[in-house]
Amino acid sequence: MNRPIPYLASLLAFGASLLLTEAADPRPNMLVILVDDLGYGDLSVQGATDMQTPAIDRLFAQGMRLENFYANCTVCSPSRASLLTGRYPDAVGVPGVIRQDEKDTWGFLDPEVPTIAKVLSDAGYCTALIGKWHLGLTQPNVPNNRGFDSFKGFLGDMMDDYWTHLRGGINWMRENEALIDPDGHATDLFAQWACEYLEDQASSDDPFFLYLAFNAPHDPVQPPAEWLDAVRNREADIDPKRARLVAFIEHLDARIGDVLETLSNTGQDRDTLVVFTSDNGGALRFGANNGPLAGGKGDHLEGGIRVPAAVSWPGRIEPGSSSDNIGMLMDLYPTFCEVAGVDSPAALDGISLLPTFRGQEQVTDDRVLFWVRQEGNMRFGGHTYYAARYKNHKILQNTPWELYTFYDLSDDPMESSPLEPTGNEYAFLFQRLMEHIQKTTVKN
Repeated sequence: MNRPIPYLASLLAFGASLLLTEAADPRPNMLVILVDDLGYGDLSVQGATDMQTPAIDRLFAQGMRLENFYANCTVCSPSRASLLTGRYPDAVGVPGVIRQDEKDTWGFLDPEVPTIAKVLSDAGYCTALIGKWHLGLTQPNVPNNRGFDSFKGFLGDMMDDYWTHLRGGINWMRENEALIDPDGHATDLFAQWACEYLEDQASSDDPFFLYLAFNAPHDPVQPPAEWLDAVRNREADIDPKRARLVAFIEHLDARIGDVLETLSNTGQDRDTLVVFTSDNGGALRFGANNGPLAGGKGDHLEGGIRVPAAVSWPGRIEPGSSSDNIGMLMDLYPTFCEVAGVDSPAALDGISLLPTFRGQEQVTDDRVLFWVRQEGNMRFGGHTYYAARYKNHKILQNTPWELYTFYDLSDDPMESSPLEPTGNEYAFLFQRLMEHIQKTTVKN
């Protein structure tokens, strides 16, 4: 008997699964895994030679790697606001980090803006947030008031300790609106709660939208002792600071593996769109590796805003594929709406990336993209600094006091040689950025 060659067999299997999926329930589950401060090069699948991240690596292999995916900000809260609203963060009131100290908080999420959780909940999805919220500590800006049917996690910004879960002596752990005080490392807890949620949802007839937001690998860098010992034993010459971060990320990878295994064991993986990415680039002072990119967290250089990302959806997204199309966190909102078959709100700044995910032709760089951060302290003084990009041209500041630098990323991807701020490309970008600043300043 003639047998098809392995490649042809794989192609036929993929085509068959595509046909089967097209006839299935058009409302798939959605799982968003957002990690915190993960460097562009801090996965083995992204080129790190001193760490092992098999679970996340498999997710990349099972779906599409997004080579040019960006956070909407170089720090936490604004990026999360964009993911949940499909808007630029300064357009929805969150240009900077939201903190518990009223004198050092730089945003208030607009209560009138519908979140993706609200839209999907109204469409019949079960919506849940497990992990880090970081978009408000009191009503109306707590998860259950912003579209999530259930919430179990951390309301605040960063934990001072991954075992005590306190921030400034305050416990921000909640189950819905009830204060809880669980024992264990936060990464372990969030993964455990996500697995329990998936097991509960396995018997439901309704699709789910699960937003799983880990605090790790945000500082303080606190891997469990056995994970740190394993890295030190394996990587004999590793820098001590780097060893802690590698162990921290490997521990995170294992817990993500638990979640993905539960998804598979319950059979829900067959019709679940999984998105994995980070809220900003890695923090260099804690040993992060942003691969070939310049800068890190806090910068508008590529290392501060370009993040590792992958999407997986059996039968819909080709395994082992990749895309160079530009995407941003805010693009996930209209993508999820299209996947769910619901209309997107008219005011969104993001675009649906579903054609890209499906391997279809899509132009995503024919738009001007903006980044903003507002911050206090002596370095920033409560002011904002910005970046903008159109196609391969980019202007940026890394503090409010700097002049804008101008780059052509096609010729200078490391942003090492600024161009003279002259010519039509610079003038166009600068003008569009000034228009964005004026519009969002009036809004706020």
